[in-house]
Amino acid sequence: MSRSRGRRGELPPSQETIEKLENMVDACNFYEAQQMYKSLSARYAASEKYAEALDILQSGALIQLKHGQVTCGAELAVLFVETLVKGKYSYNEETLDRVRKMYKGFPNIPIPEHLEDDDDMQKLSEALVAAKVRVEGCLSFLRAAIKWSSVFGAPKNGSPQLHNMLAEYVYSESPEVDMTKVSSHFVRGNDPEKFASVLVNFMGKCYPGEDDMAIARAVMLYLSQGNLRDANNLMDELNKQLEHEQLELPDSDLIQFIKYLLQALERDSFPLFKILRQKYKTSIDRESLFDGLLDEIAEKFYGIRRSGLPDIFGDLLKMIAEDNQMSCSERISPLVACDKDEPKLLSSVAK
Repeated sequence: MSRSRGRRGELPPSQETIEKLENMVDACNFYEAQQMYKSLSARYAASEKYAEALDILQSGALIQLKHGQVTCGAELAVLFVETLVKGKYSYNEETLDRVRKMYKGFPNIPIPEHLEDDDDMQKLSEALVAAKVRVEGCLSFLRAAIKWSSVFGAPKNGSPQLHNMLAEYVYSESPEVDMTKVSSHFVRGNDPEKFASVLVNFMGKCYPGEDDMAIARAVMLYLSQGNLRDANNLMDELNKQLEHEQLELPDSDLIQFIKYLLQALERDSFPLFKILRQKYKTSIDRESLFDGLLDEIAEKFYGIRRSGLPDIFGDLLKMIAEDNQMSCSERISPLVACDKDEPKLLSSVAK
């Protein structure tokens, strides 16, 4: 050992530390390596050697995840984001790629479907527990990353790419899929095509009556943020993908309402909007969230302010926003269609 390296408190080169700790993990000393990753990265960060701390944490997260140590990997991934905050790292493509690389390290393991005996039931039980751990770990990491991105240079809702990642992982890995949570992140993302493919997949395995509600919820969530463009893009992409699969949109009053709603907003017609809410009230009442979203839509597109939100809607908004305290995205101005078409549409709805 050199004299300089022998000084008390002197930190070795980060690559040397990384190799040493990776060898510990490869030898299945997961717990000991985890403690070393945490303590050594903290020492580098305390010395304001944030780049070295980040390299150590990223390496640790990836190798722990590679060995199936999801809880350890997720913890180091969260510490990686916390170090980005401490070092005041700006959101950019390079850092996003590092986050994406760790995200891709989280396992994708299908839940067993064919059960024949008690051993299979035991395996299923274990698989469900493991899936819950994976989802919670990945969500903790991505939520922290979204919050960091919103403060350090991404759009105020957080990075759209990170929202896409979170939505995809929740949908693919959750034992019981919460489509409201999935949709709330997709609408803050930037990939209506992927969102449409998830909805098409969901339509093929959901219970009767859940398919049209998932589509309506997705469209209204976009609209509640003033985003008419992506609401239309989602519907166009859904129709395209369903046609490719030789399928169709659900034939329901709720889907009919959504089609008319998009046309009303394109025409900037508040009278038509009010008529639609009255005519399709029964369909709208199928989910308590819908009325609140329509209030939001009225405020965004027509400037009609609400006197107050029902408690249940306030609770749902808190759940959708989670703990990131993210505000709605900027309004996208509605398209204005020819006025001469509006009487024809009003007549059609009134029938």
